[in-house]
Amino acid sequence: MALKKIPMSNDNASVVFLVFLASLVCSVTASVSYDSKAITINGQRRILISGSIHYPRSSPEINTCNGFYCDYFSPNKAYKPKMWTEAWTGWFTQFGGPVPHRPAEDMAFSVARFIQKGGSFINYYMVSCLWNIRLLRQPKWGHLKDLHRAIKLCEPALVSGDATVIPLGNYQEAHVFSYKAGGCAAFLANYHQRSFAKVSFRNMHYNLPPWSISILPDCKNTVYNTARVGAQSATIKMTPVPMHGGLSWQTYNEEPSSSGDNTFTMVGLLEQINTTRDVSDYLWYMTDVHIDPSEGFLKSGKYPVLTVLSAGHALHVFINGQLSGTAYGSLDFPKLTFSQGVSLRAGVNKISLLSIAVGLPNVGPHFETWNAGILGPVTLNGLNEGRRDLSWQKWSYKIGLHGEALSLHSISGSSSVEWAEGSLVAQKQPLSWYKTTFNAPAGNSPLALDMGSMGKGQIWINGQHVGRHWPAYKASGTCGECTYIGTYNENKCSTNCGEASQRWYHVPQSWLKPTGNLLVVFEEWGGDPNGVSLVRREVDSVCTDIYEWQPTLMNYQMQASGKVNKPLRPKAHLSCGPGQKIRSIKFASFGTPEGVCGSYNQGSCHAFHSYDAFNNLCVGQSSCSVTVAPEMFGGDPCPGVMKKLAAEAICS
Repeated sequence: MALKKIPMSNDNASVVFLVFLASLVCSVTASVSYDSKAITINGQRRILISGSIHYPRSSPEINTCNGFYCDYFSPNKAYKPKMWTEAWTGWFTQFGGPVPHRPAEDMAFSVARFIQKGGSFINYYMVSCLWNIRLLRQPKWGHLKDLHRAIKLCEPALVSGDATVIPLGNYQEAHVFSYKAGGCAAFLANYHQRSFAKVSFRNMHYNLPPWSISILPDCKNTVYNTARVGAQSATIKMTPVPMHGGLSWQTYNEEPSSSGDNTFTMVGLLEQINTTRDVSDYLWYMTDVHIDPSEGFLKSGKYPVLTVLSAGHALHVFINGQLSGTAYGSLDFPKLTFSQGVSLRAGVNKISLLSIAVGLPNVGPHFETWNAGILGPVTLNGLNEGRRDLSWQKWSYKIGLHGEALSLHSISGSSSVEWAEGSLVAQKQPLSWYKTTFNAPAGNSPLALDMGSMGKGQIWINGQHVGRHWPAYKASGTCGECTYIGTYNENKCSTNCGEASQRWYHVPQSWLKPTGNLLVVFEEWGGDPNGVSLVRREVDSVCTDIYEWQPTLMNYQMQASGKVNKPLRPKAHLSCGPGQKIRSIKFASFGTPEGVCGSYNQGSCHAFHSYDAFNNLCVGQSSCSVTVAPEMFGGDPCPGVMKKLAAEAICS
């Protein structure tokens, strides 16, 4: 069985397929079928939830949906299940762009809305242990885990038939699923983007936050609301790993290329990807320009202007071996233009243009028409003759860098040249290779390289390619307060404006040896390697934000089992990272606290003994829980007002 993605209005991708079910059949002995309501595995009708990175193609049988929301989607045949093969949990960061975040509340809202509209399969994209490097992204991971448990409680009703939709107000409705045994499950939705709603359903009243869905597995008790997050959140710090004496760097300078070995000459300008065949990001374009001694600019001192039009993605201009300037594009606008005065002398001048690609297209039709490199025109303005077009004269080409040909990034290749050491290590020099060695730190904490002091280039550890670094490309865009309410898109809820789009680069522990790990950095622009450091990713603080009487699955299950006969108060849970304990309480307030994790403030209502419970139950512990009840904090600080508990604990 194979699944076909439907193109979205905001998605130019053609066809992508999921073979999750086929792999399930191949990996275990199972009988798989489907109808409009469910996937049936070994005779059991199921709602399926998964996470993946990519999946191979095969012939389409079931058309599916990809996007931030898919509740509106319907299969092209009535007998097919409604399947969401790419539930976008966020968006990628691009060089020069801010970091996008999708709120956990909206992600949960989109999934619950899809399920209440008859959805039977959800695959989170890109989510897997490989992609996320074993790191739980709280609170999204915990909030969705609770959502999945709530959906599974409703599964018998969800797979039994279509929902009955009951209006509860102008922006509110109930989706009720019934099954033959007589039970039912309900989803109560409030689509309003500003106001809470108090609705009546089956002779009971329910408070619904804006842009949220409450799940009732028995059509009576709320076990989950998409806008009420019970999972903790955290702030992260990058702690430098102590290095005795720091990293000791050596350098090797890459000379601007000139015609010679491994070059070829053509008339005109060549497209880069077809020329390099993607064996290197780099392609040299080289030509000679003769300047007559009678040129007026030689006397006036007014430099002629060199203009280079490129299809992208970045460009360094060298005149007679000296860097004259740099230009670069962006993901949305890869084309670039370099245009500035250049210093030329009488006689023959060597113009060397280093064109740089930053990867290949990841999505879109007709890849064969996408291009990179200097396609021209290339002109000189300000000569006695006016404008000279260099585009159709002879150009020499060289694929890649000299250091690449020598494999300077590898353990064996790095010893093939002489490196400058100590005080001879040049800083802020373009086209420089740097190398050092370091020992692996103790422990299993996630590691990264802090590349904030560098410009643009590439990184290798023990010959393994860490990736392209470009911290000098600062993020532009609009960053501000983020609300989960309202339709999400990739430009909403962004952070990091004005900072490097990416500063830290993950270092897999499996790549490291106990001692003598080789770190090689190629720097295009000119950076300071002395600012590079190995850092640990550690939890700095953990936060909880729980409303009083917030529904929880545990409370529902305890009541359903008969262990308790009245609703239980929810609990706030805090847990530090592995090997850490709670050192102190930075903030605690039961009442109407404001703000988010890392920047909480007391509201107009505050229980003055809010800190006491956390100091008594949490400090010195690796994890703790505190019941959200007025008596825990010295009494009700504001009767008749909806209250919540917010707390932040420092871990060490």
